[in-house]
Amino acid sequence: MFFTRYAPLVLGLLPAFSQPAAAQALPMPRPLAGTYRYTGYTVFDAESPNEPTAVRGVGGTLTLRPDGSYAKRLSLALGSRTVPFSQDGTYTLAGDSIRFAFRDQKGADVQRGTARLDSAGRHLTLTILGYPTGNQGVYELEAVPAETMVAPAPIPAPLPPTKTGRKRRR
Repeated sequence: MFFTRYAPLVLGLLPAFSQPAAAQALPMPRPLAGTYRYTGYTVFDAESPNEPTAVRGVGGTLTLRPDGSYAKRLSLALGSRTVPFSQDGTYTLAGDSIRFAFRDQKGADVQRGTARLDSAGRHLTLTILGYPTGNQGVYELEAVPAETMVAPAPIPAPLPPTKTGRKRRR
């Protein structure tokens, strides 16, 4: 009676137990994981009769980590000043679709679009859908070789507190 009643449940769990535990725990590698340097940004405004706008002075990096987190450090030259944009969050991939989830001053937000990596794995094009519908931003990025990445400088340990008290008399 027990076996016939619970056989579908037990048999359904067998594939999960047939692999070693270590193999089950490994995350799937993400094909886009790496650090990329921003080389271009073009804004397409569906309501404007003008040509798309190529934004000048684009810089910074986008780091896509294998665990699905990302760090965006984008800078844009606007007039005589450079404006930095920092964003951290998570990304998910489904085919050529990419979704960035993050929090900003307004709360949780999501950006969706497409990601295309060239066959050599060096050039990444991100097309992010904009508002209103039909607008989009296209980011061009180049892979940064791992050997050129500079590790952040270590933060020095704080100095021990100095003794405060009365001055000695001589």
